[in-house]
Amino acid sequence: MEPAVARRMWLVGEPIHALTYFAQGSFDGWEAAGLRGFWRGYFATRAAPFGPVGPGLVTATFFNFHPTMVERALPSVWGLASPADALAARLDGMDRALRAVLGDDVVDITPLAGTIDALRRGVDACPVAGRALFAANASLPWPEPAHLALWHGLTCLREHRGDGHNAALVAAGIDGCQAHVLAGAAGGAPQAVTQPARGWSDEEWAAATEALVARGVVDPEGGLTTDGRALHGTIQARTDELALAPWAHLGEEATQDVAAVLEPWARRIQAAGVIRHPNPMSLPPLPDTTA
Repeated sequence: MEPAVARRMWLVGEPIHALTYFAQGSFDGWEAAGLRGFWRGYFATRAAPFGPVGPGLVTATFFNFHPTMVERALPSVWGLASPADALAARLDGMDRALRAVLGDDVVDITPLAGTIDALRRGVDACPVAGRALFAANASLPWPEPAHLALWHGLTCLREHRGDGHNAALVAAGIDGCQAHVLAGAAGGAPQAVTQPARGWSDEEWAAATEALVARGVVDPEGGLTTDGRALHGTIQARTDELALAPWAHLGEEATQDVAAVLEPWARRIQAAGVIRHPNPMSLPPLPDTTA
């Protein structure tokens, strides 16, 4: 199976997962649990699978946030909601968000049963070595009803991909701030979108840019050089390779069946305008297939 399959599955699965970071229903679920303020809710609900951790583990595994930004939320957020409460709020918020964006028909298990089974098998096939955020999520019980089980499976697989992406960045000698500069130079989210959402100062951003210019991968105008395109391509290709395990285990036919369920949901989410583009995740819009 070609690694490009892993990228396609990320493109159709990530918009569904990412409602947890963009949809008002998700925020309402956080607030109902006492997690007021976006960043408190974000760090609490995403870090909760680890338990009541401090900022060190989260800075390491989330990778691209400034440490002081993480420290503003952790560990103090556990005084507002326990990890168990945060996990419950995460699911409550996703129930609200999925119903609001996709309608109450998303709770019908009939068309989802096969997809959920495939996602379970894919998650079970993923290696956990070196995949801390994936392993923490994969150790959680699968929730009910079906639409939340589907979201959980996608969340496990996106964190699996993210763990691999971070490993590819580290292997390429790219740190957290440089990762944003490199992505922006490659056509991803610009500095104005990413920098304030990840906590890096102007001086730190400038230093990361200067380091990449000195390395010969970013030009003085902020675009990629020939070597930069090669480096970025290598990182993306390695990320896809490291994310292929669940889909290779399922095989082409089962993977296509999963994509056939996910893509209409992803397109409805995109049409609803819930996830803005560009965004700090550098998640692109789905390509237009009607042209």
